[in-house]
Amino acid sequence: MQNPLRNIPSVNELLEIPPLRGMVDRVSHSVVVSGVRTFLSDFRDEVQTAASEFKVPTATELAERIAEWIVKDETPSLRPVINATGILLHTGLGRAPLAGEAIQAMSEVAAGYSSVEVDLATGERSQRVLAVESLLTKLTGAEAAVVTNNNAAATLLALTTLAAGREVIVSRGQLIEIGGSFRLPDVMTASGARLREVGTTNKTRLADYEQAIGEETAALMNVHTSNYRVVGFTEEAELEELAALGRDHGVPVIEDLGSGCLFDLRDVGIHDEPTVAQRLATGVDLVTFSGDKLLGGPQAGFIVGKPDYVARVRSNPLYRALRLDKATTLALEGTLAIYVNGDLDGIPTIRMLRMPIADLESRAKAIADRLMKEECGALLEIVKVFSQVGGGGAPGKDLPSFGLSINPPDTAHALVARLRDADPPIIARIVRGRVILDVRTVLPDEDDALVGSVAKALID
Repeated sequence: MQNPLRNIPSVNELLEIPPLRGMVDRVSHSVVVSGVRTFLSDFRDEVQTAASEFKVPTATELAERIAEWIVKDETPSLRPVINATGILLHTGLGRAPLAGEAIQAMSEVAAGYSSVEVDLATGERSQRVLAVESLLTKLTGAEAAVVTNNNAAATLLALTTLAAGREVIVSRGQLIEIGGSFRLPDVMTASGARLREVGTTNKTRLADYEQAIGEETAALMNVHTSNYRVVGFTEEAELEELAALGRDHGVPVIEDLGSGCLFDLRDVGIHDEPTVAQRLATGVDLVTFSGDKLLGGPQAGFIVGKPDYVARVRSNPLYRALRLDKATTLALEGTLAIYVNGDLDGIPTIRMLRMPIADLESRAKAIADRLMKEECGALLEIVKVFSQVGGGGAPGKDLPSFGLSINPPDTAHALVARLRDADPPIIARIVRGRVILDVRTVLPDEDDALVGSVAKALID
């Protein structure tokens, strides 16, 4: 029997076949050659390990397969997607989408040289985040602010500066873990501080903190449990009381607010998420929070509070390693400017939170009508659904919404896979065997693309 390996065309032969020859115009010759060699190497291994007689494809068929493989391999893994999950701050999808002003600020300045650290009035060296810090203090009522590249960095920097080598007292019920295996005890260890747990999982009283304070105490820390709730037989010290206790003993009180919010969510029926200004008003010394969650901006972390503590944080050598790049700084400044101007619907996260239920129903019906005209062979239905904030914000709080329920000809899992492979990809969820598209998290200018991708996925 003839060795099937002899039927595999050479690299040079394959490069002359149209599917691959045409690729050189789109990607470099070296990329195509490397792709062909890698594919053929794997293909030879497949032929050699085949349990039965293996029929080698023709040279043209192989060239077509290799061309498709190279295109897929060269496609960037980070691509725009349509979020139809109903989770506003979807960690896997980049959390908060940026406001138009933030994107414009980045595109106008980041492409060339910019006054990142130059004061144009004096010509002297300046700091890139002064404008952002000024906006933060104006919006939160803080006396001073420091900006880092995320809230984990902000927490680490504050602890390293104020508590390295000493104890930080934290309630046992607040030893949180968030996405990516970020655990507060681990951050505490990395900062050089020693964790001192007090109270129990469900009950920690002010007296527990007071009894634990000693010569080794560097700070008291309160952690807002923004991604879970402990309910039932519970008790915790009020933050005002904790702040007063810290002042009485000359010990700083740090609040890790997590997702951080500048907009009062009570307006949309969420009553468990305090604003940064509300936490600062309790008298705590420092508050740390995120930029890409409920604030609705780019990934960033903030430390706001008393000037003496903020100054110490800023002078820590670690601060330089954790600071923002120029593009993120510009996006953050553009986002915060919207808050100052008062047009909060300019921030996509807030606009989605405040979207009237009637508008959501109307959009869902319009999308369904268009899909029905495509005769996709699937059962479509307008359904009431519930969206979630996500991103470690407002756990357990459901937001009434409307969506599309699709019962595909094959299976829900197969349709979800095809939607992920669409252009643009659509991320959906499955509920009781049906694919659900929640329109709350589909940006208004994405409706046309959504219809196109869904129709193609159903027809294919």
